[in-house]
Amino acid sequence: GTQVTVEVHAKDTTPQLFKKFSFGKGTAWALKPGRVGQGATSFPLKIAPSLPETMTTHFFAAYPWDKSSLKSMPVDLQQFEKLDAYALKVNVKNSVEELVKALLKQARTDLEKVRAIWMWICHHIEYDVVGYHNKSQLSSKPIDVLQKGKSICEGYAGLFEQMCSIAGIQCMKLSGYSKGYGYKMGQTFTGDSDHAWNAVYLDGRWHLLDSTWGSGSVDDSFTEFTFRYNEFYFLTHPALFINNHFPDNSNWQLLKPTLTLKDFEKNMLHNSNFYMLGLLTAHPETAVIQTVNGKASVSVDCRSATLFTFKLKGTDEHGLMTLKKHGMKLDIYPQKTGSHKLQIFAKPSKASEDVYNCVLEYVVDCKSVDKAMRFPKDLHQPVGPSWFTERQGFLRPSHPDPIIHTNDGRCSVTFTLGKDISVLASLHSDNSSLTEDMRRRHIMQIHRGNQIELKIHLPHAGNFVLKIYAKKKSDPGNYDYIFNYLITCLNTEVKWPAFPQSYSKWLEDYEILEPLSGLLPANRNVQFKLKMHGIAKVLVQAENTYPLTQSRGYWEGTCNTSGCREVFVMVHENANHSFYSHVLKYEVETQ
Repeated sequence: GTQVTVEVHAKDTTPQLFKKFSFGKGTAWALKPGRVGQGATSFPLKIAPSLPETMTTHFFAAYPWDKSSLKSMPVDLQQFEKLDAYALKVNVKNSVEELVKALLKQARTDLEKVRAIWMWICHHIEYDVVGYHNKSQLSSKPIDVLQKGKSICEGYAGLFEQMCSIAGIQCMKLSGYSKGYGYKMGQTFTGDSDHAWNAVYLDGRWHLLDSTWGSGSVDDSFTEFTFRYNEFYFLTHPALFINNHFPDNSNWQLLKPTLTLKDFEKNMLHNSNFYMLGLLTAHPETAVIQTVNGKASVSVDCRSATLFTFKLKGTDEHGLMTLKKHGMKLDIYPQKTGSHKLQIFAKPSKASEDVYNCVLEYVVDCKSVDKAMRFPKDLHQPVGPSWFTERQGFLRPSHPDPIIHTNDGRCSVTFTLGKDISVLASLHSDNSSLTEDMRRRHIMQIHRGNQIELKIHLPHAGNFVLKIYAKKKSDPGNYDYIFNYLITCLNTEVKWPAFPQSYSKWLEDYEILEPLSGLLPANRNVQFKLKMHGIAKVLVQAENTYPLTQSRGYWEGTCNTSGCREVFVMVHENANHSFYSHVLKYEVETQ
């Protein structure tokens, strides 16, 4: 609020007024070097507004975030590589002035000066967990912070401010509330501020940064600090910074419109991983989600293909997560009422390590339970086909949704397969007495060119998981799990027998048209129709032997099931050979 008057005179003359500037409460100027009248001198000092309360709108970022950039000004990190490496190696501890002098040897622009100071602090000052618990032993004076090499946020921000001041950069130390260590979702903030950070004046506007959070993190018990550099908190876009920093003076949000403390409290906390992984938005935007009829839904949008998992109260049960090209959708069905912690994890699809980072946390408040949505324990997340399964060679799925509903207990799933892919499928259920081998016989693979059909006949009603595995045909190794579907059938009268058992000589492009059931009726004539190629003769072995005849690519004929328990289909691959190979086996109903 102070009024400052600056008079500008020509150099070495008796005062004769050329221009007069007033810096009052209502104006903000940055004086650039320039000629004012004859022989006028330039101004080495850039004068920045000390409080942004009077700035014109171009000083402010719009809220919510416009998804353009994580930074508040254009920053090319590759151009900083040399400077960053230099700043990390500087080792001066005797005085703040000497340290700044050494750092600025490689920095030309104001942005480079700020960057060098930022990098040095983030990699040389550790968080003082002991001092945090025992404030009497703590000094936040810049020289003490420098020489001890550790401090709390107050010391980081104070050292940053002084180093900028020595470098001729206008910098402010700000304080306020933060959603940092110990933050509980949905909590309210009262009393004194709990965190400190900085604002720097670059290119005619203010920018925010937090060197404490840029340097690393403390463990859950708040006893150990780990250096883990975090680029996110350098010149963070104000609409993202407000996510976990609420300044005492709301003008320092640098936002239009500013957020109220109530908004800040109820808004979803997106940690830095969320944005660094290229995620854009999450719905809902509030930290606490109420279930509706036992269900809660979360969705995330992102720039590029990203893999997700979740944990509800520590397990990935009671949910159905599907991957989308630009994000994911998750439906949660808690099986107990009350409050449940929900965590969402993500990793880039190209990441080599299998490490997922936590990107979101919610509290799911469940008022009622939907018992019908109890999923089999073998259901693996995410569910259903996606861009990921396409990459594994499963193209154009007949069922793009994760759940397949069947009323009569039968369904069929088709894909176009990529080259050289061999497929294995299995069926799982929590309440099935069948062996895994027997359950596998309730799935039949049919290959037609590069198309595969999985025909499924369920042994009983209920919820089933159809798991799909694949490997390269040329690869002698094991099959890798690719994805799964949830198959639901409510019709309690469903009771399909397994398909016939096939042997190794049954080739993948052979096909059974009839009988599909692996259990044949007793004392009946049964019609056979099989599609096979490269075969000289086909016999059906029951009590007697029945040859099948070839017609237009199909082998057809009838066999009688009287007096036998099993029926075999046998092939004669070569007319010159005398032996037959078993290809299929059927059971016969007991009388």
